[in-house]
Amino acid sequence: MTKKNQFWRGMLIGAIAGGALSLLDKQTRQVMKESVQKTSSKVAYVLCNPGTITDKVKETASKIKTAAQQVTEDISYITNKVDELRELTPQVTEILKETKAGFSISEEKQLLQEVSGEEENNN
Repeated sequence: MTKKNQFWRGMLIGAIAGGALSLLDKQTRQVMKESVQKTSSKVAYVLCNPGTITDKVKETASKIKTAAQQVTEDISYITNKVDELRELTPQVTEILKETKAGFSISEEKQLLQEVSGEEENNN
């Protein structure tokens, strides 16, 4: 166990040393300073206004809940419509077959002659 603790201790010391060395660069120090200031101002705002943060979190949670309910309703509606189409398709197919069977070949020829004859009379 001592070696494991030594490893993590060495990692921590190495990270601290690397961070300290990187702060020797002036630009890095400036960026870090700005970052710390932004973070500390945000933390201060949260600490001073916990009610506002709580309200925002509740509002966001409510919006997510409403959106999830809407999606659930939409999926249910679509599923119902797909089921209706599945039930309706065989019925439509059967009606088309019956309609096709209702027309005999002679009736089709007669209809074609009537259409041809009407076209000749109109010209």
